[in-house]
Amino acid sequence: MINSLLERTIEKRPDKVRLQGRILFLTEDPELIKRQLSGADLPWDTKSPENNPKLRDDISTDEITPAHYCFYFDETLGEIPYLGLKCRDVLPIGRSDVKKGGFVCAVSGKRRGKGSSREQSPYAEMCAGIRVVIAENIERIYKQNCQNLGLLTSTNFSLIDKIRGGKEIDLSEFTAGEDEITRQVIEYGGLFPFNVARMQKKVFLPPIKTTGEGARATHAMTLAEKIFARHMMDEKGNIGVPCVKPGDTGFARADLRFSHEYVTPMAAIFFERYVGKDAKVNDASSIIFFRDHLTFLDEVISEEKKKLGLLDLATQLKLKQQDFAAKQGIKLHGELKDRKGSEGICHSIVLESYALPGQLNIGSDSHTPHVGAIGCVAFGIGTTDVFNSWITKDVRVKVPESVKIIIRGRKYPNVTAKDFILKILSLDYVRSGKALAKVMEYAGEAIEELSVDERATMTNMAAEIGGFTGIVAPDRKAVDFLMERRGMDRKKAESMIEGLYSDPEAQYAHVIELDAAEITPMVATPGDPGNGKYVRELNTAVPVELAYGGTCTAGKNEDMDMYARVLADALKQGKKVADSVKFYIQFGSQETREYCLRKGYLDVFQKAGAHVIEPSCGACINAGPGVTTRPEQVVISAQNRNFPGRSGPGQMYLASPLTVAASAVAGYIVEYEPSQKRELVEA
Repeated sequence: MINSLLERTIEKRPDKVRLQGRILFLTEDPELIKRQLSGADLPWDTKSPENNPKLRDDISTDEITPAHYCFYFDETLGEIPYLGLKCRDVLPIGRSDVKKGGFVCAVSGKRRGKGSSREQSPYAEMCAGIRVVIAENIERIYKQNCQNLGLLTSTNFSLIDKIRGGKEIDLSEFTAGEDEITRQVIEYGGLFPFNVARMQKKVFLPPIKTTGEGARATHAMTLAEKIFARHMMDEKGNIGVPCVKPGDTGFARADLRFSHEYVTPMAAIFFERYVGKDAKVNDASSIIFFRDHLTFLDEVISEEKKKLGLLDLATQLKLKQQDFAAKQGIKLHGELKDRKGSEGICHSIVLESYALPGQLNIGSDSHTPHVGAIGCVAFGIGTTDVFNSWITKDVRVKVPESVKIIIRGRKYPNVTAKDFILKILSLDYVRSGKALAKVMEYAGEAIEELSVDERATMTNMAAEIGGFTGIVAPDRKAVDFLMERRGMDRKKAESMIEGLYSDPEAQYAHVIELDAAEITPMVATPGDPGNGKYVRELNTAVPVELAYGGTCTAGKNEDMDMYARVLADALKQGKKVADSVKFYIQFGSQETREYCLRKGYLDVFQKAGAHVIEPSCGACINAGPGVTTRPEQVVISAQNRNFPGRSGPGQMYLASPLTVAASAVAGYIVEYEPSQKRELVEA
């Protein structure tokens, strides 16, 4: 494998770029988009931006490439971009509209590419003819996916005039402000050609200097920085450096690499095409595959989508991953043999069975930070990063800044980690994009009292913040978790967490402080996880038709404790799930299912009228029971995202497992009121 790559011819891009074609402005006004698709070019004043129409902010990857269309993993994706883009409740872009329009540039507002790490989004844009995307700011994973594929990105709106005029643009316009490695990735036209050039020693990594002239002395570091320092490669290829600081760039050795059936097939095709059909991955023992996303798809996919062949395509995803795993000797957590469902969701299984304090883990999903709950650095990557990591066993990293989020005091018994994170997501600092690509380090008495399962809700939803990852310093709760869930010896578990804390003098980009006593049960209103408000602030009762408890975020053992607590309480009062509501509870893993069996929860769920589902990502990605089917349908869900169209056309409110279960019983959104006297308690 290495020899074939050493002989590969690799060239840099030209120093000048000329983009010949039209510009698509993704505006809030759907009529303006339709006008552009019909052939009219929208006037745009780069000198006086206040004269321009409002651009759409917060365009998620769900809107660029809706989940069902990600079953394609070839150039067919060029027919798909922006099919899910919603502007004033209108979907103005149809299949192949962008490709037919001759567009080379797409322009939008703040936080472009938020959400899932699916590389199908920039790949679909590229296959439709888009060569550059311009936005006020761009989410980390989406931006890195663009760079890895060779799609140019910019926040410089003055380029609009140059593109319109067909003028040459210096490639340096797109590399300005980037670190040395990213600059070279852009110059070589993508991550794979850069990595080949790296193997051929045509490019060189900037040294992380810790000794000698121009060096930094070892200094105070955050927890994440300490873990990065342990995993960064020096200029000689050795693993580990004495210290790092934000902005340092290089490649970090990954302890664990995982992907699921949405991503593995495209990565496998890239690997076979660019490396070789008979080539072997680097260290198959530290790679894991999961069949966890689409096991219930056939129950909810529409007849229209079946006629398009999308169900058959989904089956091809499964088969391609299965075949590649067998060929490469890679562990695959797959479907159940005796009943429908999967062994578990990737994040759930990685936390329960694999991740360890101090590790650096990468996965093909934006919620990979889930396992930061036991004190490891874990982050989502795109398809090209995945397939490159199979070659090199490392991943490109720019050490991020950290934000410390301290939640002090004690919480109410009906408040959970989900309420904490929905509160954080509603803060101006987060909503304005200032937290993008930063590490979210959670601390404070209220966090320390949370179990590892509850901490995982916080770290998991660092993805919704747009953060690089989320992490909690491992402590006695992490030790207990490793002993109880892994059967690990206490001394071994304690030795793993030694030194895994932030130094008192460590520097942070920002510190957020909250008082747990001021936080009551929250919901995020439809459209975005950042639309947080207290349940008691809802002006009128909001009736719900569907309630959903599950996914990686809310299908853990302690989440099941919460559903059972509310439903057991209801049964004692002679109540059940309201006749007007369907309540689905879905396990995150078979381990959690077994836990529920031991605790007697399945009997409680059944008696209360809840529908229990085997593990899968399911409704969260519009691929299982619990999805909406009508725009007016209201669902309250414990999942992590409520972007337009992500889980069907309905109106989705996000909430904690307690609030979801209480609302299922009441028939409308309501706080859970414990039967005991309400007072501040330790978590």
